[in-house]
Amino acid sequence: MSQNKQIADYLNKGKKLTTLDALNKFGCFRLAARIADLRNNGMSIVTKTIKLDNNKQIAQYSIK
Repeated sequence: MSQNKQIADYLNKGKKLTTLDALNKFGCFRLAARIADLRNNGMSIVTKTIKLDNNKQIAQYSIK
């Protein structure tokens, strides 16, 4: 199964996904590119910026 399909299925279950989650679950090193692919195919994906304890920020993706 392609990474795009795996990610789409995961998000469609109402789950949220970060880059580290995508790497661990799907072996995906380029989550932002996969999200762009899915958006270009019509998926309505929301990006939320999460601030970590160390003051770094990461993107978290989910379905509207």
